[in-house]
Order: sequence, then C-alpha cells, then structure tokens
Amino acid sequence: MKVIEGGITAPQGFLAQGVCAEIKYKNRRDVAVIYSALPCTAAAVYTTNVVHAACLDVCRSHLENGRAQAIVVNSGNANACTGKQGLDDAIETAVYAAGLLNIEPQDVLVASTGVIGVQLPLERVLCGVKQAVSTLTPEGSGNTAMAIMTTDLVKKEIAVQIELQGRTVTIGAIAKGSGMIHPNMATMLAFITTDANIEAECLNKLLKSSVGISYNMISVDRDTSTNDMAAILANGLAANPVIDDEHSPDYKTFKAALDYVNTALAKKIARDGEGANHLVEVQVVGAADQNAARTIARSITASNLTKAAIFGHDANWGRILAAAGYSGAVFDPSRVDIYLGREKMCQNGMGLSFDEEKARKELERENVTIIVDLKSGDGQATAWGCDLSYDYVKINADYRT
Repeated sequence: MKVIEGGITAPQGFLAQGVCAEIKYKNRRDVAVIYSALPCTAAAVYTTNVVHAACLDVCRSHLENGRAQAIVVNSGNANACTGKQGLDDAIETAVYAAGLLNIEPQDVLVASTGVIGVQLPLERVLCGVKQAVSTLTPEGSGNTAMAIMTTDLVKKEIAVQIELQGRTVTIGAIAKGSGMIHPNMATMLAFITTDANIEAECLNKLLKSSVGISYNMISVDRDTSTNDMAAILANGLAANPVIDDEHSPDYKTFKAALDYVNTALAKKIARDGEGANHLVEVQVVGAADQNAARTIARSITASNLTKAAIFGHDANWGRILAAAGYSGAVFDPSRVDIYLGREKMCQNGMGLSFDEEKARKELERENVTIIVDLKSGDGQATAWGCDLSYDYVKINADYRT
C-alpha cells in the first residue's frame, strides 16, 4: 500500500469542488459536490441518534438500491429538527444537483452539518451547488475538505493505492469533525471514494466493519451527533476482477487499505477535537474478548476526568481504572496493569511508586498513550480521544451565535 496525494479525487473518474455560499459566514467554503463519471456501487452508515437530520432519511431512501453517483454536502446548517420543510429542502437539493449533473435524483446523496434547529437557507445552498458543479475538477479534494468543516481547525483528507491482480486500485477520502464527537454508527462526516470494482454486499460489509474500528472508536465529548454519516462510492474504473468474496485475498487487501484510510481520518478528528492539545490513544489488551476491550477503551477516551487530567499533565491513573470499571464490561480489577506511555502506574489493580517527572513528560507529548492490560484473555482494541481544555467550553459556549 502506498499513501498518495489527491484525497477523494485521487481515484479514477472522480471530480469534486467546494465553494462559498455564505450559509453562515462570508468568504468561507460551505457547499461541496463530489461526482463520479460513472454510477457507483455505494454504501453508508449513519448516526444511531433517534434525533437525526432530514438528509439521512433521503440518503437511506436513495441507497436502497446500493447505487449512487454524487454527494452534495453543506456546512453551517445541520438541517436537523426542521420538520417537513427540512425534508423537502433536502430532497430539492438532490433533485437540483441531479439536473445539473444530468443524472437521476435517486443517485444523489445529501449531507449537512452545523447548527441544529435552523431552516436551511435553500436558495444559498442551491446557488452553491450550481457554482460547485460548474467548477468540478480532479484537483477539488482540498476545497471540498474545507467546505465541510465547522469548528475544525484543519482539513482532513487522505488517499492510498494498492495492487489487486495487476490493477492499481485507489481509495480516497475526506472527513470532518472536531466537536459533538462520540460516534455510534457522530458531528462527523466521512466521504470515501474508490475506483475499485466491488460488489454491493461486500462494500456494505467492508464499510460497517471499518467504521467499527475507526470512527466508532473515537470520542471528543461524549455527544453523538444528529448528522453523522460515512459513505463510500466505488465506480469500478480500476477494472480489477470484481471483489465479491469476503474470503478472497483481494477482499482482505482492500479491507486493510480501507481500514487504514478510515483509522487515519478518525485519528485526525480526535486530534482536532475542540480546544485539544493532545491526541490520546488508549490500548486495551488482555480482555476476555474484543467487545469488552472496545467497550473499556471507549469508556476511557470518553472520561471527562481522565481527559482533564491529561490536559493538566496529572498522572491520575485512578480515573483510568474507574472509567474502565463503569464501562459495563466485565473484568477483574485485581488483575489490571496500567501504563502511561512507558511508565507503569498500576499493577494488579493497585498503585505503584512511580517517577512523577517521567509521568509528566509522557503527558506532555503531543500523542499520549495509555495501555490497560486486563490479563484475562486475548481481546484487544484501540480507541482515540483528546484532552479536555478550557477552550472546549469557550468554543461551545457561543457556537450557535
């Protein structure tokens, strides 16, 4: 596998563009279109929040046939909790984009992110769609990545190439997310493109599996958004033999590359958490099974007390063990060892005498690693989060205004 430039437009046949439509701010990109020259096999996963945006209902309907050819996305307005008008606006956006692209409305996915409970400024959105479609380009990934940002400080994109039976297959992706991040598929969006030739059922299974170990293993603030969505489009232009067997070498090679892409973007989201200074990686090993390991790892990354301790460079390992304890997973606390980076803090559920200065240095690293060894089995999992700073409160105290 090789990491390359180009983001979502790196795969063959994909164009994109992000433009300024003044949905919430002036001189800021906030509407984007992603387009494939050919119809695609497609799949998506969505937030489990029962309060969800109108665009997700449209996407679920349009993806019933497992096909799509374009994605329209706006930032600055979530179009959530907006009633029938919100649903009508999402549908009209798809219809309008389809007309400009000369494709069927059913083949257009719609996504939104931003403030909840405010009607979409539809006229501005449609003007933005028209501008984006008229300027679609194979160099448009960067502008598109910027157009889907809200409180993000950096754009998030990646692309990789793999070889499948002599054919070069490319996967590209962009994502957004900085706050309201605690995915259960979070406000996060991820759009993935590939020129791989792959059967719909395999693509759907691959995406769900990949999301489970990437986006669903991050947390910034324990808030699961109304708009979370990850979608993948595969147009087959790489002309590789079709991937239709989950036991095949090609399936496994593609899976490894897709997992790499989504995990890389998930970590970028966690590192860009609102007000964050540190990326926090929690590795849980020795669990009874993988589900227990995942549950505990996520609980620790979501612990506000642990996050605050990391911000303050305070080696308060008891908060880590407490977060594991209330996770709901079953384990024996008297067997647990905890490491902060290279420093062992706890053995068999009890504190050790440790060097405070060395522990502080581990917490001062940009990437902080916590290892929890349950010594109870072979289950393991990794989750990512960030510290909790004063700036998180400042950012979210006046987000709407």
